[in-house]
Amino acid sequence: MEKFTYKNKKINLIYNNDKESYKTASLLKEKLHNRGYNVPDKYDYDAILNICVGGDGAFLRTVHNYGFPEIPFVGVNTGHLGFFQEISPENLDEFIDKLDNQDFTIESLYLVEALVCTRTSCIDLIGVNEIVVKGIESRTIHLNIAINNTYLERFSGDGVIISTPMGSTAYNFSAGGSIVYPTLGVLQLTPLAPINSKVYRSLTTSAIVPRNMTIKLSPEYRDENSILIVVDGEQHSYENIVEINLKISNMKLKLMNLGEHNFWSNVRDKFL
Repeated sequence: MEKFTYKNKKINLIYNNDKESYKTASLLKEKLHNRGYNVPDKYDYDAILNICVGGDGAFLRTVHNYGFPEIPFVGVNTGHLGFFQEISPENLDEFIDKLDNQDFTIESLYLVEALVCTRTSCIDLIGVNEIVVKGIESRTIHLNIAINNTYLERFSGDGVIISTPMGSTAYNFSAGGSIVYPTLGVLQLTPLAPINSKVYRSLTTSAIVPRNMTIKLSPEYRDENSILIVVDGEQHSYENIVEINLKISNMKLKLMNLGEHNFWSNVRDKFL
């Protein structure tokens, strides 16, 4: 965690289009103005903080839409799960008090990066929660998987999830993967409906891969045009994919921690 100092009092306020988010954002904007903060009408890359009002989906879209900015994020939860969201709509005044007193810390979250190489070019993708490699239209896909150029398995099944520690509680968890503490510098490789036969031998549980290692996925020739890549819920498809290399990104996402809920209390409150 790192401490934080203000260079100005500009705060970006981004909100979902639903009625509850709009109502909460309007109230928060008024309260911030009354405390001397400036909320620009358009996104300002010189602001000190991004406040995202909505659920986890809105949070992830905001991060991607603005290109993984250096500005820290904090969320107000008007959605259902809200794992990224620190603030409830009932606690806006308490949040602004902490903002005034700088009673918070900034956490840096690990991101996952994929270099998708086709027969003609390579494309770079970044994910907050996960990058999923699966078959188009739910087709079974076949992948040769290596870690740091050491062959691991000949996979057959619906696909694989490569999740960050923060994303371990998202799709990865639903698919039977393990929960990983957010500050650990690892990726998790989780199979989706793996098939084991005399030809294909696939791990049936997730594997934890350290930060200095690269996961390489090489589709069989017949699957080069059958792959769908899903980054934090957003779909990407490319022709003639020959290799996908995944690793922890050098970029990080900054998240404001108000100290009200730690990771394990979030896990308990959201899932148990």
